[in-house]
Amino acid sequence: MTLKLAKRLAAQMMGRGVSSIRIKDSAIEEASKAITHDDVRKLVSNGSIFALKEKRNISASGKIRKARRKLGRSRGSGSKKGTAKTRSSIGHMRRMRSQRRILESLKSSSEIDNEMYKRFYALVKGGTFQTKATLINHIISTGVKIDAEKAKKLKHI
Repeated sequence: MTLKLAKRLAAQMMGRGVSSIRIKDSAIEEASKAITHDDVRKLVSNGSIFALKEKRNISASGKIRKARRKLGRSRGSGSKKGTAKTRSSIGHMRRMRSQRRILESLKSSSEIDNEMYKRFYALVKGGTFQTKATLINHIISTGVKIDAEKAKKLKHI
């Protein structure tokens, strides 16, 4: 396992970016074996995985504005830019991009040919699949030979 998953889960738990997460050299082997939230949570609690100190260059007025927004001020309809649909489309983009990464890796490892790639790509673009798992199951059901180990790795791309 790579450390990518452990870093992503730790970033999610700490509310920080992946680039600020660090893993101690002594805990790299242990972190590579961590595959669940609980595994990563233990590593974070014992200090094996930590985040760099947050850089803060913020003005006094910015601090006041941030505190007020935390209380719920300045969050009304006058502050919002874009429709509710555009503000909530981030999940859709993340889902599409992750599914496209799966297709790209299958194509680069020549498990699917260009014609199949185009067909699956069009289905992904149309929003046919809700999750990466449903995409992988569909690809397997069409006759593409993907072993269980490879399918498991594809879910974490």
